[in-house]
Amino acid sequence: MLRFLSFLSGSFGNCYLLEEDGHCILIDAGVSLRAMKKVLEAEGFDKGCYNAVLVTHDHNDHIRNLNTYCKRQPRPVWATPELYRAPKMRCDHIQECRNVLSPGWNPVDGFSVRYFVVPHDATQTVGYAICSPSGHRFVLITDSGRMTGEALNFASQADTVVIESNYDMDMLMSGPYPHDLKMRICQGHGHLSNDECADAIRRFYHPGLRNLFLCHLSENNNTPQKAYDCALEALGSIGVEKGAVNLRALPRRAPSPMIVL
Repeated sequence: MLRFLSFLSGSFGNCYLLEEDGHCILIDAGVSLRAMKKVLEAEGFDKGCYNAVLVTHDHNDHIRNLNTYCKRQPRPVWATPELYRAPKMRCDHIQECRNVLSPGWNPVDGFSVRYFVVPHDATQTVGYAICSPSGHRFVLITDSGRMTGEALNFASQADTVVIESNYDMDMLMSGPYPHDLKMRICQGHGHLSNDECADAIRRFYHPGLRNLFLCHLSENNNTPQKAYDCALEALGSIGVEKGAVNLRALPRRAPSPMIVL
């Protein structure tokens, strides 16, 4: 039984947990150990239950607490060779936990993990395709300026997809951000809009898709309802009945419930 939990999802911080039969991994490290402990204890887990950390990229909202994790609860940290060249990944405690992902499938605490590169303005940014011990196929795509063929291919084979739905274009363009920041967000190396996420859903949907979670929603340029409605409309436009897929917008600053996938 594979279970999923989002601790945080947004510019305030990002961290996700996957657990199956004692095998437990984190994706990113944007939540403090104190906050993580509180959430895990409420769900009946020990604070040290995770056995590895996967890193998507080196922006602060994704690795803010990684060095602390490695200092206080040392676990293998898995990242690409390119990501380990980033200055923020060179901290002593992170280096002591360093594990390098190779192309293809990597064994990580009972899971099989494969990364794919997505366009974003970090040292390097990757999404993950993950196969659980029981064979559940999970894909995470976050902080991607546009969808790639590789990302679509992995998503089209997954039981669960976590995908960025960062901003509503009208809210972004009419909002208070400086022009340069608006262009950084929407011009191919920033984030996916609700409409771009919806287009991706239409392209990767397949009858085996059971769960679809919208992540990294902007606090200033989106609302959970807008993101949800846009994704729901995309599913409906290709004939998917409401409720056939478990569709959720993940909370920005609060944990999700533990979700059985």
